Amino acid sequence: MSAVLGIDIGTTSTIGVILRPDEEGLCLASRPVTFQAPQPGWAEEDPEEWWANVCAIVPQLLSESGMKADDIAGVGVAGMLPAVVLLDEEGRVLRPSIQQSDGRCGREVEDLLAEVPESDFLARAGNGINQQLVTAKLRWIEKHEPDVFSRIATVCGSYDYINWRLTGRRAVEQNWALEAGFVDVHERRLSADLIALAHIPETAIPPLVASHEVLGQVTAQAAAQTGLKAGTPVVGGAADHIASAFAAGIAGSGDVLLKFGGAADILIATERAVPDPRMYLDYHLVPGLYMPNGCMASGGSALNWFVDHFAAGETAAAAREGVTPHAYLDRLAEEIPPGAGGVQVIPYFLGEKTPIHDPDARGIVTGLSFNHRPAHMWRALLEGFGYAFRHHIEVLNDMGHPTRRFVASDGGARSRLWMQIVADILQQPVQLLTGHPGSCLGAAWMAVIGSGLSQDWTGSRKYIREGEVIRPNAANAQVYQEGYGRFRQTYRAMAAVEPKSRP
Repeated sequence: MSAVLGIDIGTTSTIGVILRPDEEGLCLASRPVTFQAPQPGWAEEDPEEWWANVCAIVPQLLSESGMKADDIAGVGVAGMLPAVVLLDEEGRVLRPSIQQSDGRCGREVEDLLAEVPESDFLARAGNGINQQLVTAKLRWIEKHEPDVFSRIATVCGSYDYINWRLTGRRAVEQNWALEAGFVDVHERRLSADLIALAHIPETAIPPLVASHEVLGQVTAQAAAQTGLKAGTPVVGGAADHIASAFAAGIAGSGDVLLKFGGAADILIATERAVPDPRMYLDYHLVPGLYMPNGCMASGGSALNWFVDHFAAGETAAAAREGVTPHAYLDRLAEEIPPGAGGVQVIPYFLGEKTPIHDPDARGIVTGLSFNHRPAHMWRALLEGFGYAFRHHIEVLNDMGHPTRRFVASDGGARSRLWMQIVADILQQPVQLLTGHPGSCLGAAWMAVIGSGLSQDWTGSRKYIREGEVIRPNAANAQVYQEGYGRFRQTYRAMAAVEPKSRP
């Protein structure tokens, strides 16, 4: 039987997978991505690097899987959302992408709130007025980079850009457009008046496509660059977090995915749309379902930052023992009791998105003393993200969404210590998964559906196995209950005195 190719344009890496729908094996390959933060709160990447990674990954996958380009019946691409890619009339990239974690547009958010009643916007667009909106980012470009703004012919997302390079067709997938603020959530169509808020012509937003809809075929030029066969169908693709949750089997009411990637995400499957300004709202990949979700501006990226800048001794010791610095710090932090010896970290290093939507928030460390070591900080970081997950769950429950089953995925879920901390903070069991390659699997299955190889919307689950269930330790409930209270209080207190970074 034919195979499909799935690609994930991630924040820290580009990952590809080849699979056959009638088999359980996967062939994976990846390339790193360069993250750029030229100013505080900024987050940018180079779309040309994403395309170069795709051109390198596809031949590698074909070679390692033993397949030929003729075997690939469809391509699906996932990517971080809503990254902003700007193209001119000739399709040239005008500037580095503005990533979903970028927090530069706080002033533009305030301007929008002054112009548009948020309740009206929320009811139509499904999402609130916050720094995630592409509208706010485009207004920032208009103000600060007018030459770039004047040359904008197309605005699209990360995976839309790769789809364009593959097919020559400009289109935007429905969830990118929804979180961008350009879609009427109930009618599932682009809205001219919502697009107009971004001060761009309606034609700058390409036509809308569904995740499993075939939008075009691989061009001869893209075939020469990637090794794919010209004419291979390419589907609309998917937002990375939605594709990951789909592949993890998050489809029943109350199913929750805790996603421990470069950014930390939380997603829940529902049968109804409940717009709420505190959270994001997306369409589920399964038609008829929705996926309310939250996204923190950082996650594993904060752990990597700590390792790179504050754990030189631990990194050297880890190298001597042949383990990763992260695993070594986990081992040291396991010896420290819950509460990290009084150290607490509020992990809002890039500002914070859901549920507080505060681009001016910054990381906060409290309780430090001379008796503390890097391991205390490491444990406090892990606990800080656990508290942030708990905050999201309280909001989801307040919205009327019950949370019944918790599943953990992505690289951070390999940390047994982190998973135990989260289970203890939530006082809920956390189901681990084995074999989950990430968003590329969900993207690949959209290619399976779109190319007609299968109409089984649950078929991707056979590639993933349920692993250990991390049970909460009731003895740690009280210390984490008190810690969570301090977590919320500390942010509120600091928000009143932190300087504003907006121009």
